[in-house]
Amino acid sequence: MQAETTQMILLAWWFLRHVEVEGPVIIWSKIMTNQRNPAPPAATLDINCDCKEYVIDYLAKSFPVRLMQVFTDEDGNLRSEAMNDDEGNPVICARAIAARDALVEQLCALPPIATALDAIIEHFGTEAVAEVTGRTRRLVIGRDHQQRVERRSPSANVAEAQSFMEGIKRILVFSDAGGTGRSYHADLGCQNQQRRVHFLLEPGWRADNAIQGLGRTNRTNQASSPLFRPVTTDVKGERRFISTIARRLDALGALTRGQRQTGGQNLFDPADNLESDYARDALTRWFQLLYDGKLEATSFGDFALRTGLRLENPDGGLTDNLPNVQRWLNRILALPIALQNAIFDEYLGLVEARIEAAREAGSLDLGLETVRVDSFEVLGDELLRADPVTGAETRLVSLEVKRHLRPLRFKRLVRMHEIGTRHAIPLRNARSGKIALSVPARRLIADDGAVIDRRRLLRPLKSANWTCDALGESLWEEIGVTEFAKAWRTEEEQAANSSVTERVHLATGLLLPVWKRLPGDHVRVTRLVAEDGHSIIGREVLDIDLAKIAETFGLVAVTGPAPDELGKLVLASGTPQPLASHDALMVKRSLVGSEQRLELTGYAPDRLDWYKTKGCFTEIIRYRTRLFVPVSKASSVLPALAA
Repeated sequence: MQAETTQMILLAWWFLRHVEVEGPVIIWSKIMTNQRNPAPPAATLDINCDCKEYVIDYLAKSFPVRLMQVFTDEDGNLRSEAMNDDEGNPVICARAIAARDALVEQLCALPPIATALDAIIEHFGTEAVAEVTGRTRRLVIGRDHQQRVERRSPSANVAEAQSFMEGIKRILVFSDAGGTGRSYHADLGCQNQQRRVHFLLEPGWRADNAIQGLGRTNRTNQASSPLFRPVTTDVKGERRFISTIARRLDALGALTRGQRQTGGQNLFDPADNLESDYARDALTRWFQLLYDGKLEATSFGDFALRTGLRLENPDGGLTDNLPNVQRWLNRILALPIALQNAIFDEYLGLVEARIEAAREAGSLDLGLETVRVDSFEVLGDELLRADPVTGAETRLVSLEVKRHLRPLRFKRLVRMHEIGTRHAIPLRNARSGKIALSVPARRLIADDGAVIDRRRLLRPLKSANWTCDALGESLWEEIGVTEFAKAWRTEEEQAANSSVTERVHLATGLLLPVWKRLPGDHVRVTRLVAEDGHSIIGREVLDIDLAKIAETFGLVAVTGPAPDELGKLVLASGTPQPLASHDALMVKRSLVGSEQRLELTGYAPDRLDWYKTKGCFTEIIRYRTRLFVPVSKASSVLPALAA
């Protein structure tokens, strides 16, 4: 546990030193506050607040130094026992003694690693860090670079919290003792209304405590919501703890607030929960691939030997009583770090393959999603149903939503990736002229054990994962760093100076009685939050489903979507739609070369030239001529076809 604490401290310190943040930094941790080896006040202080003595004492008392002899028991099994001399005294191994002493010497020579709290205060100084904890004394470094003990009165926490809320100190560190009954959010009534950046360090095992800490910076009447950053290391076994916290937060949100994902506050990615249905299904497949010898990280025999798990039946084949996820994760933690990282890479490849498939199919449950916009205006409000007992209403609300685009800044992109290396390759699309940065993405593992290598294309406004095979067959080509930087800044500036106006339809109010009557396979529950503080929550309804809703609930008939909006709606929903005044002509979404296109089906082959004059283009795929509408020109081409 000390090693994990040390890694968490170092990573938290690295974040504070190297990550540029948009607002005040808040760190919540289970701070270790005990001070050992106190010195007299008059003496020069040189205090180390680490736990090294516990490790040294353990080695001195528990390191195996006795000689052992091997014997055969009555059943023919080889066993060992400690050796004694003729007088019954234990026989000590000189080589073991030398190895133990050398190890103790090396450990004692290691520099001390301070606790997270002390390291942060030492680096930034007490003038910049507000400490709200339960300790009454602390070590600080004076201007003469000497340690001194500083006593803290009971009112120090109040003064420190006030200095942070007034903007005098930009960093706040609080523990469980300082997180009860206090608020550190960007309150509209305080002077410091900058966005908080909340580092979650050592959250512990209790989900209710985690919510208690997170809730200190995310409260009502705030100028902006905080940015949460869970602090983890690159030791993949640590995902065990993040997974447990994610599961318990989600479960607690469902129990206390009646909606899924509320407790987790969308803090975790679906792949973080290693106890979900996707993760359990992936683990079953992982055992099957391990038994078939199709994994690279380890073999079946070696894994069973290292973990002590019985995975094979006496007659051969995998046992039906395979370990559950929790037991498997606990055994993984006992493996060397390099091995557990390799095992986790393959296992997470199976998990993410299932999550990607669910996301593409529209069946991935993301729970409640909060979307921040500049403003929204109610254009229509119709009653769908009124409960005969309670009178609670279900309404269909049409909104006009305005929001500014927030592109990925080139300055931040440079901090994230070393552009021009084999890990970050600048690309440009030969057809559209758009640019993207190709960076490594987690590879997927298919059910047959095949490895699917992927790259992630980062663009100013969006990003997407591509398989390496699909990327090689696409029109993306490598360009120089200078040309890429210029093109990226151009797209970034164009996006930053533009805004988007959208029409959104939400089914709000009492949804449970009508949930299954609402059309649509892609279910999304969204909360729109405007800058003025107004918000609305409901289930999204697409334009192409309005006519079906009108028919289901007996509303005034609603006409289908206009031709200029048809392309965007088909791309968003994936549902084919007929083109107005053309019964046979259908507009559908098709995936061609990992690119979503708008395809026309039911066209007249003898009118191909006419379709082309209206802006369409053809492509022969597998000896069949297919007709497409350019996505960027769909708003003008489709009305021309429908005229």
